[in-house]
Amino acid sequence: MAFCTNCGNQLPDSAKFCLNCGQATASAGAAASYYPPAPAVTPLKYDIEGHNLQIARVHLQPGQEIYAEAGKMVYKSANVDWATRMTGQSISQKIIGAIKRKLMGESLFFTYFRASTMPGEVGFAGHYPGKIQVFDLAPGQTMMVQRDGFLFAQDSVQLDIAMVRRLGAGLLGGEGFILQKLTGPGAVFVHAGGDHVDYTLAPGEILQVQTGHLVAFEPTVNYDVQLVGNISTAVFGGEGLFLTTLTGPGRVILQSMTLERLRHELAPAEHRGAGDERNPLSAIASGNLGSFFSSDD
Repeated sequence: MAFCTNCGNQLPDSAKFCLNCGQATASAGAAASYYPPAPAVTPLKYDIEGHNLQIARVHLQPGQEIYAEAGKMVYKSANVDWATRMTGQSISQKIIGAIKRKLMGESLFFTYFRASTMPGEVGFAGHYPGKIQVFDLAPGQTMMVQRDGFLFAQDSVQLDIAMVRRLGAGLLGGEGFILQKLTGPGAVFVHAGGDHVDYTLAPGEILQVQTGHLVAFEPTVNYDVQLVGNISTAVFGGEGLFLTTLTGPGRVILQSMTLERLRHELAPAEHRGAGDERNPLSAIASGNLGSFFSSDD
């Protein structure tokens, strides 16, 4: 059985063109197979209110479902059903998924919110001052997000783990070896500290970022680290020994305040001698090697 690749009309095996739209077939003897497009995802209605203590108000329509990291909900209307569960079909898939989420800095379980018969509302917020970034992902489109950055998403979005390929970037890039990989279709909501800068890099364009300030980037962006220009700049410049290097093309999101810097400013005495986030060698000197393999930002 053959179908027109343009309109989907069924064709005889010997057809050279479609009688419905006139589209030529793949060959004189056979027409190309027709694959119907994937069903469209209903756009999510939401409002983001506030400045540096933002809250996302999601207006769920009947049948719509979203999932969030446990503990990020602020409120919900009574007609919105919620359930905490693991993802995956089999027991092994559920266990592997839970391990991946733990490595990504997320909870073992996700909380699912669904409006069954009537519209409902759910509110979400981060755990520290910052802003909420929204990505409307097309089918197959991917964003790489810092560990512990995920807030919530539509149920059509896939959340997976991504490993930093380069040893230097994982050790010194400020984001650790683990990143979150979010693939559409659907809306994704990410929380990060302070204000955000949205930057689009041209092919070959390079952006140097202080370690820990990277929130998210497209997979087309090359992520690496490099040593600060010279010894005097590294020692006296106050920016640490390494910079995160991002090479385009692709979109990059930066944050003005990291969680580690916020902790340091609120309780400087507790962090004195524990190592500076901008100077990974100080962590080696203090024996704090665990910070290399995970990031609290």
